[in-house]
Amino acid sequence: MTKWNVDHLLTGTAAKFRDDEKSAICKQPVSGPVRITKLGLAGDEQADPKHHGGPHMAVHHYPFDHHRFWREQIGDHALLDDAGAFGSNLSVTGLNETAVKLGDRFQLGSAVLEVSQPRMPCWKIEHRFGRTGMVAKIIKTGKSGWYYRVITEGVAQAGDTLEAISTSATEWTIERILLAIAYPKTEVDIAELEAMAACDLLGPSWRAGADKKIEYLKTL
Repeated sequence: MTKWNVDHLLTGTAAKFRDDEKSAICKQPVSGPVRITKLGLAGDEQADPKHHGGPHMAVHHYPFDHHRFWREQIGDHALLDDAGAFGSNLSVTGLNETAVKLGDRFQLGSAVLEVSQPRMPCWKIEHRFGRTGMVAKIIKTGKSGWYYRVITEGVAQAGDTLEAISTSATEWTIERILLAIAYPKTEVDIAELEAMAACDLLGPSWRAGADKKIEYLKTL
C-alpha cells in the first residue's frame, strides 16, 4: 500500500495547561484547505519552541491506530475518541512506526513531506490523560509517532491522500531509531549509533541522542 486517506488535518493553539505552563497539544480538526509551510500547518502553534516545532519537527504524525492499543492499556478514556489526543497534525490509519523509515517522502495535497525523526514523548501526554506510565510505555513499545520536515510547501485538506513517493533513503524505521537511541534495553552496537549520529536526514536532537548513547556504551 502506498496511499493512505487523511481523515483530518489538525492544529492547536497554545493555552494554559499546567500551573503557569502552556501547551498546544490539544489539536482540533480544521475544515477546508490548510497551508503547509516549512514550519508546519498554518494556524498551528507550539508553546515550547525550545523542544517543539522548527523545520525538523514541522508536522507531527501520531497513528490513529494506536488509540486502540491505548484503550487496552488505560481503559476507554474519552480523549481516545479525539483524533488529536496525542497532538497529531494528521489523522491517518494503516501506517505506523514499523513501516515508516527515516527519509521517506510523502505527497500530501500539493506539499511534499519527509520523515525526519521519532517524536520523543514527554510529561504532557501523561498530564493530559491523567495517567502515569504512558511515556515509559511509548518508549518501550516504539509507539512514538514521528515528525516530518516540509520539502515542498503546499496546501492540503481532510480527505486528501498521503502518498509515499520515495522510500529508499535509509533502512532505519522510526521504531528502530526510537528503540536504539531512547530505550536502554535495546541491543544496539556503536557502529549503528555512529551511522545514525552522522546521518543528516535525522533531526539534530536525535543525532545528539545517538552521540550520548555512544558515550554511555563506551563506559560499560
